[in-house]
Formats: sequence, C-alpha cells, structure tokens
Amino acid sequence: MTSLIDRYILKLFLGYFIGGLIVFITIFLAVDAMSITMRFPDASSASLIRYYLFYTPEILYLMVPVASLLGVLFTLSSLNRSNELLALFACGMSLIRLCFPIFLGVGVLSLVFFTAADQLLPRFVQLKNYTYYHEIKKHPAQYSTVKTDRIWYRSKNTIFNIKTINKQKATAEGLTLYQFSEGWELAQMITASRVELMGQKWKLIKGSMTLFTQETSFPLTQDFDEKIISIDEELGDIQSSFNSVDVLSFKDLKRYIQKNKEAGLDTVSLEVVYHDKFASLIAAFVMVLLGIPFSVSSNRSGGVMLNIGFCLLIVVVYWTLKNSSLALGHHGSLPPVVAAWGPNLLMTLIGLGLVARTRS
Repeated sequence: MTSLIDRYILKLFLGYFIGGLIVFITIFLAVDAMSITMRFPDASSASLIRYYLFYTPEILYLMVPVASLLGVLFTLSSLNRSNELLALFACGMSLIRLCFPIFLGVGVLSLVFFTAADQLLPRFVQLKNYTYYHEIKKHPAQYSTVKTDRIWYRSKNTIFNIKTINKQKATAEGLTLYQFSEGWELAQMITASRVELMGQKWKLIKGSMTLFTQETSFPLTQDFDEKIISIDEELGDIQSSFNSVDVLSFKDLKRYIQKNKEAGLDTVSLEVVYHDKFASLIAAFVMVLLGIPFSVSSNRSGGVMLNIGFCLLIVVVYWTLKNSSLALGHHGSLPPVVAAWGPNLLMTLIGLGLVARTRS
C-alpha cells in the first residue's frame, strides 16, 4: 500500500517537474533570444541556432532547482485540493513521510544532472562561448580557453597566456605575450609576473622584453620593473569576458586551483567557483524544502496562486542571497566554503522551521 502511494506521488512530481523544465526553458530561450537579436542584429540564423543548441544543456541544468520547486508545489497542492492529503494524514502518514518519494526523486535527478553537467557541460559551454565570441559578437580575442595550467588568448598577430586573472581587481598573474610580424614570424616576446589591466593600457610589473630581429641572430632581452603597453581595442576589456573556468570539470578545476596555489597565485575566486559547483548539488533539495509548507497550507485567502507567489518570492530571495554571498566570496570578504554553502544552510534552516510549523 505504502509503495503504491509512493509511486503515485513520485509519478505526479515527475510529471510536474518535466512540465516545469519545458516551460522555464522555453521562456528563458524566448527572452534571451530577443535580447541577443536586439544586441546583434547582424548575427546569422545559423549562428543563433548553433548558439542555443549549445546553450540549452546549461539552461536545463540551471533550471533543475526551480523545476523541482514547481514540481513539489503542484504535487502537494493538487493532493491538498482533492483532499487526498487529508486522507493520507488520517492513515497516520506524516508530511515528511509523504514527501519521501519526492526527496528521493530529487536526489536521483540532482545526482544524474550533476554528473552529466560535470562531464558533458564544459564541452557545450566551450562551444557556446566560441560561437558567441566568434560568430555572434565577432570579437574572437575575448574568447579564452584553458590548456594545462594556463589561459590562452589570440587576437590578430598576438598570442598570449596567463596563469590566472582576477576580474574584481582587474589584475593578471604570469603573463607571456608573443607578437608576430605580418609574415607570422616571431617579432617580440614579453613576460611579466603581474599585470594591472587598465583598458587599452596594461601596466606590466617585473618582467622582460625580448626582440627578435633579422639584423642579428641573437635575440635582444631587456628586464624592467614596470612597463606600460598599448593593447588592441578588442583586448581592452578582456577581464570582463573571462569565463575559462566554466569549461573545466570538477576534477580539472581542482587540479587547476592546486597548480595556481603551488605557483603562489591568488586562488580565492577559483575556490569560490569550485565550492559553488559542489553546493549546487543540493540546491534542488533546498527549493523542495522551501516549497513544502506553502503547498499544503489552506486554500483560503488566495489559494494556490498566493502560495505560488510566496514561493517565487522565496526563490528570488534565495538567488539574491546566493549571488550576494558569492560576490563577497570573490572579493575575499567571506571564506570560499562559507560563500558557497552559507545560503544553502540558511535557507535549509528556514525551510525546516516552516515545515515544523506545518501539520505533520
């Protein structure tokens, strides 16, 4: 009997969950497509289709917590409206016990989506970014990739790599820049231990400049403490387009952080991203827990629509709290673990408190 009820509740939840994913993905794609076409009216239809084909898996992963909230909300609300909840309570089943198949389903779904995202999503993100910067925005210099332990960029006759970049402080560490002639022969190499990114002017600190000329077979090298160089316009805002860690898997990001630590570089922002990737695994659980109290409340004074409004408000509060916490973590105001896990812990405690006040 109990297993039959569990399957019935799980079936209801999965139906609403899948429906929620379809609705939210469709709305997101429609709104984002309008924005992209307005910003880049010259983008071809083929490029836009490729872009959104590569973008859809990422959107799907991001919408799992919201779809889980919608699933539990409509599942329990429908049971409540049909008085099936009342009958199940009369049979001695508690609210938490009723939600067990939902939590089990969310756990399996979260694990499947997390594993798939970790293994497959980095490649889709890389293809999406390539399409965006090369075909839609037409600024290929702002496209970056991570190879081994360095970040590589290319713009016209310039190729350079860096160890790491800090968007908040507009600085980079471990720069090696190669400039080539029109015949694609190496003309100049510049290295710097640290760079201050100032738009189209970069301030290089403690480095060297090597010139390769046809007049002599020996390169000419000169060290410097500080040097300001002019950068191509496309590279002037390179820090705002930094997205390389998005194309790293959980394991690769951990290795990347370790290599940067061994080099003595600042890895706070990278550690925040690392812990946030792991913390996102339980985001769907948090959403379900927050949705339960509003789903089973009385249908009076606004009914289900009022409950949906409360839940959407909580979702907004949750994401605002999470983004604010991550921002503080990136700036070093919060430890990476606290910045990533703090919002989940706080909202979980709020959810448990709300459930405790609900009939069990």
